[in-house]
Amino acid sequence: MNVIEVKDLTKDYGSGRGVFDVNIAVKKGEVFGFLGPNGAGKSTTIRHLMGFSKPDEGQTFIFGKPTFDKYYEILSKVGYIPGEIALPQGLTGWEFIRMMQNLQGIKNEERLKQMLDLFELDDIALRGETKRMSLGVKRKLAVVTAFMSDPEVLILDEPTSGLDPVMQEVFVNFIHEEKARGKTILLSSHIFSEIDSTCDRIAIIKDGRIVSEFVADDLKHASLKFYSVKFASENDEKRFEKESKTISSLKTEGLDRDGKLKMSLEDKDLNAFIALLSDCNAVEFSNRRETLEDYFMKFYKEDKDFGGALK
Repeated sequence: MNVIEVKDLTKDYGSGRGVFDVNIAVKKGEVFGFLGPNGAGKSTTIRHLMGFSKPDEGQTFIFGKPTFDKYYEILSKVGYIPGEIALPQGLTGWEFIRMMQNLQGIKNEERLKQMLDLFELDDIALRGETKRMSLGVKRKLAVVTAFMSDPEVLILDEPTSGLDPVMQEVFVNFIHEEKARGKTILLSSHIFSEIDSTCDRIAIIKDGRIVSEFVADDLKHASLKFYSVKFASENDEKRFEKESKTISSLKTEGLDRDGKLKMSLEDKDLNAFIALLSDCNAVEFSNRRETLEDYFMKFYKEDKDFGGALK
């Protein structure tokens, strides 16, 4: 059963901005990763999924209900963390929590205390006005209010932005716990490690379009490997580059910072590769599997500026 669905979603803001024919389906109990740099279309997709915006084309559903028309019917079952935290002014942290409890129609004080303790929000911090809170405290408050009703579905847009490394780790561990409890989660992020460690399936978005969707474990067991090799001499390296053209899956990618030749290879050609290395006087050799970042960069390698969005 698909709990979350985005069907043929298009929102065109002009000049190539927006999202175009986006399709996402998340099954019950699944953690779905939505990966891309800032400005790729993640937040636009999520705002439509939450029913905040009306699409030009397509529809979005949670529990089979169209979110733009039935927003208030699903609110109590969905925990949402927005990418940009804009808390209402004139309220203390406690007043904001009570306001959100009333909107959600659920008061679970035991769960609230658990969340406050886990994310280290104390009474002193919550007595302060939201407008005077640091970004980190605001983010913690958003996390707590998203989880305090123990919702069945979690829609998380850059949830760890503004959290310190310790709290980021606490958050990721908590997502693992919620996953084990059968929660359905859509996690939007630009942080590879966050997506890689938590998600069952992953979609990559670029310029408002889904360019790839795959099962996370398929990537972890992929046959493509990456190698770094140093040769005894420059002539040996040139000879290798010339003769390696006979190995169909081998692709050279220049030198790394240590002067080693970088390359990628499918497992099926490994024996021929090893034989050629031996023949061409390779003196240093290392390998690693394809990572999520490697795969992502296949779609973004021509983009020279990520604006610091990826790490």
